[in-house]
Amino acid sequence: MDYVSRVPRPPLDGLIDDLYHLDGSPPYARLTLPPMPSALLIVNLGAPFRIRAGADIAAADYADGCVVTTPTRALEFGYPPRTRSVGVHFKPWGLAPFLPMPAAELRDRPVPVEQIWGRPAVAVLRDRLATSGDPHDMLTLLEDELMRRLGDTSGLGLVGHTSRIIAASGGTVAIDDLWASAGVSSTHLARRFKDLIGVTPKRFARTYRFAATMLSIDPAAPIDWAALAHGAGYFDQAHFGHEFRAFTGLTPTRYIEIRRRFLREHPGHILDGWPLPAD
Repeated sequence: MDYVSRVPRPPLDGLIDDLYHLDGSPPYARLTLPPMPSALLIVNLGAPFRIRAGADIAAADYADGCVVTTPTRALEFGYPPRTRSVGVHFKPWGLAPFLPMPAAELRDRPVPVEQIWGRPAVAVLRDRLATSGDPHDMLTLLEDELMRRLGDTSGLGLVGHTSRIIAASGGTVAIDDLWASAGVSSTHLARRFKDLIGVTPKRFARTYRFAATMLSIDPAAPIDWAALAHGAGYFDQAHFGHEFRAFTGLTPTRYIEIRRRFLREHPGHILDGWPLPAD
């Protein structure tokens, strides 16, 4: 599987972690993506893929691609034998300037790209991308499309600044300190977060702490779960285990078993480190 990515030029670099091109055969037919403090846009150029956003939501097929705001639970992606796409890993607040609705309306509900940008425009973009061929040229085309669609969004500076404070603390900052230091009410800050990220500051901090903790785990080494939970600011190991199951549907030990399976079956794979084989 080939993966090419780069950071976009300003001002998009303040909204986006990277643009990417993905092409090849997935390591597994189904992959689980645990919650992460970021948003995602995929423009699909191959056969449709499928997403299940929880047991209470029916799986859906996406032909043109999809948009995902900051998720609060794991997403299961079902891939065809060969997949090809270009996409955007947004900073948590970065998708908001490209949405025609508040991000909270899309919370844990992936939607087709055409629902966001319209079917004719997406069809033209997909055709241009598909006929380009070169991954770097495709990323430039996508970057130009994003620059063209970039609009002003009220509260973006506030939410971005506050999110960075949450990130710097690893998700452990006291939420009351956030709105007090920002000079706004807790209600105003929560409303801005829900409009631009899709969740409240408290929920975002939970997601960030969980993601940071998961990414700190080395599955190839012995793990002291109690020390890990304490270092991440969880009350105790039981609290950490509860959060783990709430976010992923897995126990920590089952997660490690699946990570080690990935490492064993696909050593050095480009996707190792965050997606998991569906359990």
